[in-house]
Parts: sequence; structure tokens; C-alpha cells
Amino acid sequence: MMSRFLLLAAVAAGAFVAFPAAAQHMHMPMPAPNPAPAAGPSQADQPAPMTHDAHQDHEMTAVDDAAMGHDMGAMNMGAMRMGDACAAFGSGTALLPLGSGMMTGQHIPAGNWDLMAHGYVWGAYTDQSGPRGDDMAFVQSMAMLTADRELGSAAHLQLRSMLSLEPLMGRRGYPNLLATGETAFGRPLVDRQHPHDLFMELAARVDLDIGEDTRAFLYGGPVGEPALGPAAFMHRPSSRYMPLAPITHHWFDSTHITYGVVTAGVRAKVVQVEASAFRGREPDEARWNIETPALDSWSVRATWTPSPNWVAQVSHGRLKEPEAQHPGEDEGRTTASVHYGDRRLAATLAWSAKNRIPGETLTAWLAEANWNPAGGHNLFARAENVANDELFPDHADPLHDVKFRVSRVEGGYAYRLPIAGPLNVALGGSVLATAVPDALQPRYGSGTGYTLFAKLSLDN
Repeated sequence: MMSRFLLLAAVAAGAFVAFPAAAQHMHMPMPAPNPAPAAGPSQADQPAPMTHDAHQDHEMTAVDDAAMGHDMGAMNMGAMRMGDACAAFGSGTALLPLGSGMMTGQHIPAGNWDLMAHGYVWGAYTDQSGPRGDDMAFVQSMAMLTADRELGSAAHLQLRSMLSLEPLMGRRGYPNLLATGETAFGRPLVDRQHPHDLFMELAARVDLDIGEDTRAFLYGGPVGEPALGPAAFMHRPSSRYMPLAPITHHWFDSTHITYGVVTAGVRAKVVQVEASAFRGREPDEARWNIETPALDSWSVRATWTPSPNWVAQVSHGRLKEPEAQHPGEDEGRTTASVHYGDRRLAATLAWSAKNRIPGETLTAWLAEANWNPAGGHNLFARAENVANDELFPDHADPLHDVKFRVSRVEGGYAYRLPIAGPLNVALGGSVLATAVPDALQPRYGSGTGYTLFAKLSLDN
């Protein structure tokens, strides 16, 4: 097993070199073509620019200080030019608290363009118990490069790309007790997390200043994320070191890879409203290609950002036949979430209702947090509860299509070590436990497990 883990880690290291521009938590400041007028809040009133890992106190090591200095001059300039008083980018056009920090990484000036590279390779080994548990060494990876420039005095352009070599782990992905969603070899994935596609985002965004503290924006591309749900789990600072995908993924953020997206919105001082047209179908199991874009579904979202520490959103969408295992069924999805973020604590509380049309309404809850008490120490946890009717896809099984409310909790620790400049590694692990109804006890047993990981990142 150890040799297998080392082989996978070597493959992922190659992926990191091949795609050095990567992002898990794309905390970019919101573009604002015109700086705030002098009569507005002073710079001292604004949240200080922070690294994304800045859930750290001021007693940083000398190595940490050197790593911060690597890019802070460029990042401060970018924050002044593109800053938003309360919000940072999550994924797609979703917002997150600016108090948790902005995306940092390798800054690359290129004439009128500002390029930013950000990345990670995450090697893990998980062992999950019970009749439906499994063990596996696997590697997650993501690569992102963004390019920003001004278009005159009142407009801003951002080009975004994101890729992953997770298809290398195989179509069945990795073990993940109580998770469902998507297919492998024509069969529904159950108690597994599917790998993400090679192309996770190929999109552009244009912001136009239309008034004091107000701008309109247009986002879209062949691969992107519509205005539906909170920021995807791999981009939330509250799940920065959570090694396993949430079992509520397909209730909250399954649309974070969508083939064909157009979003239009308006961002005012503390409110953002937006609407999207997009392809409702989830990605198929051919993970290396770009699927045919379509605009057959829609969504709307309103986001409130009362301060740099708080972001709340509510959204609703109508998806055209999103799931391959439910042909002919559309979905109405409603979500609500609240995010909190400061230098040490990032937390998310979220709720979702997935209404099959025709069919039942299935609800889900999620709470997660990452706490950085000092230095590179991080404690994290996630609790989930979901009504799921996909745990038994075999039509001959008496439990097929039966709805069960199941829960899972996971918590752990990670320690972040700087290597050189923006390059760092986090070493850690987590434990999990499941809770299922009595009817599922013979199928799931104890339903516990652990995961060990090493996460190599290009970020400050």
C-alpha cells in the first residue's frame, strides 16, 4: 500500500509541475474598476490584506514572514486596484468573507496584465470501515491561472482557467462513506467520491462601473459555475484541510463544473444579485474532454455582505435532467448559507432542498469550520445531515429508491510548514463517524474511518 501511495504522489507531483497555476481556495478580491473616492472609508478602516492562510496570529516565524514578503507588494497593489470592502471571490461568481484573506500565490506581471498562479497537490490515504467501507491511496490536484487587466477607466477584465489531473485516479474516484452522485462504467457511484474533470473552469468576467459603489458584471464560458449555492467546497476556507468531499456535495455545489454558463449580475456596496443560464446536466464519466455546452437551465442568487467577516446567500435554480441515474427528472434546487471569516476562524452553515420533478424533496444540512489558533496549527471539523434515496441503486434491492436520513461527522488537525517563497506543505489527518437508521445498520456497520494526508500548495 505504501508503494502505491508513493507512486500516486509521484504522478501528482508531475501534475503540479505541468500545471503550476492552481487553486483550491480562489480568494481573489472582487474587481472594482474605480477606487473608492477620498471621502469614503480610509485605508485604515479597511481589512488589512492577508494571505489566505492568515488564520494565523502576528507571531509568525521568520520563514513565514519571508514567504509573505515574496508577493505582498504585488498583492497590495492588486488589492488597491481591484479591492472590495467586504467580499472576496469564492468559485464562479460566489462570494466569501474578505476577513479570511485573499487568494495569494505566484504573482507574474506581464505588461498591462496581472497574472496569478496558485496550486496544490494533495496526497492522501483513507481507510473506512464497515461492509461498505474501503481503503485507498489517492491524489487530488488542481491548477489555476487568472489574468486581470483594466479596460479603460471604468471596466475590468478577468480571464480564468482551472484544471485537475484527478481523472488519473480512475473513474470510481476514492472511498467516501454515504456519498452519492455521478456514475462510473455506467453504474451509479455510491460510497465513493467521483474524480473532477480535467477542465474545471474556462471562463471570463467583465466588470463595468455603473455608479458610486455599484458595478455590473458578465461572467461565462464553455466551463464555469452558475449562480447557485454557496462557493464550492474546495474553495471555502472553512474546508481548507478537509481531505474528503462532503456527502452533501450534490445538494449544494454539484454545479461547480458546468459545461456552458452565462451569468449577469449587479454588485452594490453590500448586496449582489445575479442570474444564470447554464447546462443542467452533471459532467459525464469521460473526464478528459470538454462536453457540448448548453443553456437549458436557470438560477438566481442574492448575496448579502454586511461586513468583511460575514457573507450570506440564498439561491434557487431549475436544472434540466441533472443526474444520469434519474432520466426524465428535472430538479428544483434551493440553497441558503452563511459564511464567517477572520484571521483565525472560518466557518460555514448551509441548508439545501433538492426537489425532484417529479419526485420527492430531499433536504441537507452542513456545518464546517477551520480554526487556526496560532502559527501553522489548524483544527477543522464538518457535520452533515442529508435525506438520500440513492444509497441502493440496484433496482432489485428492497431498499432501492427508499429515502434515508443519514449523518456524518469528520474532524482533524493539520500543520502547515513553509518550504520556500509561496511553496508550503500541510501534514495532517482526520477521523470520521457515520450515523444511519437501524434499517441500514446491517449494510453499513460501524461506519468509521481515518484519513492521513500531505498537501503541497503554491500559496502564501
